[in-house]
Amino acid sequence: MPTTPDPNPAAPAPEPAPTPEPTPTPHRVPEISSLGLDALVTEVAERLQVAADRMQRLLEAVVSVGAGLDLHATLERIAAGAAELVDARYAALGVVSPAGQGLSDFIHVGIDDPTAAKIGDLPQGRGILGVLIDHPEPLLLDDLSQDPRSAGFPPEHPPMSSFLGEPIRVRGEVFGNLYLTEKRGGGGFTPEDAQVVHALAVAAGVAIENSRLYEAGRRRERWIAGAAAVTTALLSTDDAHSALAVAAEQVRELADAELGMIMLPTSDGSMRVSHASGADAEYVIGELVPGSGYAAKLRDGESVFIDDMSKDPKLVMRLARSYGPSMALPMVAAGGVLGGLVVWRGRDARPFSESEKELAATFASQAALALRLAEGQRDQQRLAVFQDRDRIARDLHDLVIQRLFATGMMLESAARTAQVPEVVERIGHAVDELDATIQEVRTTIYALQHDDHGDQPDTLRTRVLREGSQAAAALGFKPSMTFMGPVENLVSDATARQLLAALREMLSNTARHARASRVGVEVDATVHLDDQGHPVSGDPEAPDRAGRPGVLLTVTDDGVGIPEGGRRSGLANLRRRAEHLGGDAWHEPGPNRRGTRARWSARL
Repeated sequence: MPTTPDPNPAAPAPEPAPTPEPTPTPHRVPEISSLGLDALVTEVAERLQVAADRMQRLLEAVVSVGAGLDLHATLERIAAGAAELVDARYAALGVVSPAGQGLSDFIHVGIDDPTAAKIGDLPQGRGILGVLIDHPEPLLLDDLSQDPRSAGFPPEHPPMSSFLGEPIRVRGEVFGNLYLTEKRGGGGFTPEDAQVVHALAVAAGVAIENSRLYEAGRRRERWIAGAAAVTTALLSTDDAHSALAVAAEQVRELADAELGMIMLPTSDGSMRVSHASGADAEYVIGELVPGSGYAAKLRDGESVFIDDMSKDPKLVMRLARSYGPSMALPMVAAGGVLGGLVVWRGRDARPFSESEKELAATFASQAALALRLAEGQRDQQRLAVFQDRDRIARDLHDLVIQRLFATGMMLESAARTAQVPEVVERIGHAVDELDATIQEVRTTIYALQHDDHGDQPDTLRTRVLREGSQAAAALGFKPSMTFMGPVENLVSDATARQLLAALREMLSNTARHARASRVGVEVDATVHLDDQGHPVSGDPEAPDRAGRPGVLLTVTDDGVGIPEGGRRSGLANLRRRAEHLGGDAWHEPGPNRRGTRARWSARL
């Protein structure tokens, strides 16, 4: 049976319909609240706010720390600012001593004054405080009292547990340490607290350095002003004594000491306290420091520094062991030591710093230079005075005395031609007056040529002149003074003392009894005395003159004279003084039988 052909022989077989893919289930995003993110954001925001607040407080503390230049006030602000930053109940700042042994200062915050008084002495840097001194690194402790390195607390001390310590460095050196205890709210200090305190300590170091530089500048300014005051005093006055007293007072005040002294060298190699300022000044003035040890170093131009004189057995000054630190500096100028400048501080006072030693040494050098300049200035002034005195003396000798001699010779010539006895007598009296005037002028010339009132040693001539000046008040006028011969060289000290006592008594008797209008004093060291102590008559220039050399004191007045039967007790006293020296004392009528001439003699 025929097959019916396929009308589409090439057409493929139909494919089965594809299986539809399953529709994906939509993903559900969890809610934020279910993850706690809002709490996390809140916590982060709170922490950022705390950090911002702490940073703001740190900035405020840094600004406060650098707000002033007074060092002690700066240290108080640092301690208070640190306590506020980390919420500490107590804070302190201990200043390490220059030698690194213990504390030289201790500033505390949080303990009131009554409690501090009950506790007693401030810490000296032992225990945990000493750990920071020996190992200046940050230190965190949860319980201070449980640490084996703790030295415990004194009675009446408030309890302290948590502790944070941080060193303060100034130019790489440890200046001191910050101590913070008892964090408020309980618990211990955190590393974040330590970081904040460290940042404050860095700023505190800068502030402390600024304060120290400021105080050093002020201190140097005060020393310079003190040296200027001493220089002015020395150059503006002829009284070196008062100027050196100013120097002693200035150095005591500038060195913050209790006693300031000026020592001057003596001829035997020792040093003597010439000027002093302070509570014990009256007890040390005039004290002699033997020329060994302390004084020898000063005379050699060396400085002497002692941290505690109370523990130095080698010191020989009486009050030295009642004081503490001291420094002695030589006053050197033009290669010579003019003296020493010495200051003493009280017991338990801090030793002198290197800066104070340098400033005091500079002050001593400036004072010595000013003293040398003042001496040169006074020498120039004295030289000008001497030149004037020499000129006046020459004029007196060449003009005045020559004219007086000529006048005397004219009068003597006139007396020889006079016929009236009364005229002859009056001319003779005038010649005697001229002779007396010539003697007084000669005495004046000698005084002008010799510095009797200057800085030369006190001579017999000056002391006789002084006795005459002192008697002027009782006499009502100044007696005339005449000297014959080099009395200051020939008369010994023992004889001079007796002569002055005799002169004082003779002038006193004259003032009480003579009622004189004129008194003359003559000291003659050219006489020769016989065995009775009376002057030998004859030519005083004769080489074979008899008798022994002596001195004759004569006081002549134009008063009422000594009445017959009057008291002779004064003359007896004078005679006893003279007899011990191989002389005598007597009186006689004055020239022309007027007044009294009292005489006192002694052998040389």
